[in-house]
Amino acid sequence: MSTARLRIGPTLPCPRMLAFVALALALVFTDALLGLRPALAQVGDRGARKALSPFLTFRQPPRKTRPAPAPATKDAQMLVKAREIQYDYTNERVAAVGNVQIYHNGSTLEADRVTYDQKTKRLLAEGNARLTEANGKITYGDTINLTDDFRDGFVDSLRLEAGDNTRLAATRADRTDGRYTVFQSGVYTACEPCKEDPRKPPLWQVRSGRIIHDEQEKMIYFEDARLEFFGVPLAYLPFFSTPDPTVKRKSGFLMPIITSSPKTGFGVEIPYYFALAPDYDFTFSPVITTRQGPLVQGEWRQRLINGAYNIRAAGIWQLDPKAFQGTPGDRGFRGNVDSAGRFNITDRWVWGWTGALFTDRTFATDYHIRGFLRQLDADGTGQSEAVSQLYLTGAGDRSYFDARTMYFYGFSVADQQRRIPVIHPVADYFYTVGHPVLGGELGYRANFTSLSRNQASFDPVSQTAFSTGLCASADPAVKIPANCLLRGIPGTYTRFSAETHWRRQFIDPFGQVFTPFASVRGDVSAVSLDRDPSVANYLATGDRVASHVMPTAGVEYRYPLINVQSWGTQTIEPIAQVIARPNETGIGRRPNEDAQSLVFDDGNLLRVDKFSGWDRVEGGGRANVALQYTAQFNRGGFASVLFGQSYHLFGRNSFAAGDTANTGLGSGLDKTSSDYVARVSYQPYSTLTFTTRYRFDEQSFALRRFEVEGRATFDRWNVLLLYGNYDAQPQLGFLNRREGVLGNTSYKVNNNWVLLGGARYNINSARFDQTQFGAGYVDDCLVLALNYITNYSYNGTTQNDHRVMLQFGLRTLGGTLVNQGLGNSTPF
Repeated sequence: MSTARLRIGPTLPCPRMLAFVALALALVFTDALLGLRPALAQVGDRGARKALSPFLTFRQPPRKTRPAPAPATKDAQMLVKAREIQYDYTNERVAAVGNVQIYHNGSTLEADRVTYDQKTKRLLAEGNARLTEANGKITYGDTINLTDDFRDGFVDSLRLEAGDNTRLAATRADRTDGRYTVFQSGVYTACEPCKEDPRKPPLWQVRSGRIIHDEQEKMIYFEDARLEFFGVPLAYLPFFSTPDPTVKRKSGFLMPIITSSPKTGFGVEIPYYFALAPDYDFTFSPVITTRQGPLVQGEWRQRLINGAYNIRAAGIWQLDPKAFQGTPGDRGFRGNVDSAGRFNITDRWVWGWTGALFTDRTFATDYHIRGFLRQLDADGTGQSEAVSQLYLTGAGDRSYFDARTMYFYGFSVADQQRRIPVIHPVADYFYTVGHPVLGGELGYRANFTSLSRNQASFDPVSQTAFSTGLCASADPAVKIPANCLLRGIPGTYTRFSAETHWRRQFIDPFGQVFTPFASVRGDVSAVSLDRDPSVANYLATGDRVASHVMPTAGVEYRYPLINVQSWGTQTIEPIAQVIARPNETGIGRRPNEDAQSLVFDDGNLLRVDKFSGWDRVEGGGRANVALQYTAQFNRGGFASVLFGQSYHLFGRNSFAAGDTANTGLGSGLDKTSSDYVARVSYQPYSTLTFTTRYRFDEQSFALRRFEVEGRATFDRWNVLLLYGNYDAQPQLGFLNRREGVLGNTSYKVNNNWVLLGGARYNINSARFDQTQFGAGYVDDCLVLALNYITNYSYNGTTQNDHRVMLQFGLRTLGGTLVNQGLGNSTPF
């Protein structure tokens, strides 16, 4: 082996070489297929994932390891390694023969033989020729002909592998002027070759008669191109272009989005991206609809040193407003403006905002405005409102602070904006002292809430009120507690609450655990109620200020009894709490805005205060008792059973005294001895879990509340099944017993195919009110998904929305989404 150092040609920087073309093809095809211009370089995988299913993503194969290229040098010298060097002085040629390796400015040229012609100043690499560039791209060819500075040249029988597992082959590639590279008869794909037969065509590929790469303009042009699946042409494109992969941001068209609905007709969104500067950009996204005309929308984004923000706007002059007759959409102009921002103050403090303005409440859902489009969740619900807020948040090792003002804008026709509260502001603070105080843990928490509402919000609770609409009547005489609940007050309500709590644990020699605890809470509230005669049936109108103090002291007792067996460990643990405190004052005389939800079950049986918010605080003496059994199996898994009850000991029972929303009535806690609650959980393996929850009547042991939840992940199956059976609660407006089943499942047919389905069945009405069925395919280069969704909605009348979603994406080429609405139907 001999090594020689040659100085050839002038000193020039190493240009970008042929390998960049592989990724460049990625961004082009889908745009060109729809007759569009260059795409944004990022739109490949990012655009596909954004538009495609939340269930499916590309599965990237492991990257192949490649030898690191030689570091770039600052001179024009070449380091040549070969078995021998042959000099032809007559023809002025030098040949390196046998395992030749030439290093130049970070690039490596390898071949069986490399000949340098001193007259033409060109290198000819023959036999197993390979060019590895400084960026890691590799080009293969039968012959590679280059200028001595690697600036220009050509390659015969080209094969190129890019770093992101993309591949390009061509019969010949020519490089001229240090700027243009022309590929003849090129084929591009992002798919792995077939392992059994690499000669078989990949799942998809783009075959082009000629590919031109302009490095100065950073564009790639394709001529006479075809998209092939398994070698079969499916689409033809005479010409299209795209930015090359070195471009991170470039102005151009993005992936189109196709939608369809009976009210708007067929629609095509054609976004155009403006790369205005490294730190800000603008996207113009017109939507052409066949029934309502053009919808104009755009988005401005900017990143600053400590954060980022965006502003979006959309608007349309509808051609056929009567398509939305009977809804807020029956108007000429419709539109919205929204914005969001988030900025770091320090590494612990952030502030930001979200804001939205709409001409009407159904605009976002009618036109599928991004950011406000209803998305089907696992429980069949979706986004029902837009939230405008300004917030400040901080987090420490033992503390947390959050303050924000909020304005809610409802998207349902049934929403009445005057009845929705405006929060200005709400603030929460938590802090735990970092050292023991009196041998225990001391902490603080506080809440400040101020809200206003223009009109009272009432909900019906009687059959008469439901059937006749009494709670929406203007007659104050019918808006009484027997017919309606006062869910929200008209006027202004401000409250500040603070609490200090302490607890300490003692364990005696017998293993008994005693935990004394104490707390003191204070509340100050100011209420200014509008003089509404309907509200006067519930609360005194006008202005008033009130204050309340609630001291609490108690002790918790636990005695875990452990038994060790050959198969595992059993633990039986009796638990008891005794709590002493004075009566809750002002029940029904002050608003309850944030503590209206109360479900008595195993989750809050042992809570000192079972109310869900700050507007109510539990008072009076109470004892909570429970017996818990746990079995831990040596081979993994466990079984757990809890059974308990709560007892009102003295004073006034807070849950038996209804407030304006009847919180606590019918909860099972509104009597001296509460209903029994229980939970049974069984997890034999980490992939299988069963949980049941019960509430039994204290006297008759009748089942008041029952839930069964099962989750399983085994072999190729993922299954979730939830059954609920809930007793009537007429005091809260639930006049009938509720019963239903929710199920979701997916089945992995093989490594690529998956089937999924889900449904929610209302047993009371004997109908499905939400279903979803779909199939998807995903591999290293293709995503394909088809879903049919029927979702429950309420817009003045109960309806089911039927929709088909087709999602399609080619890795590096991008993807698109087709959202086809099939119309609404009234459930039977």
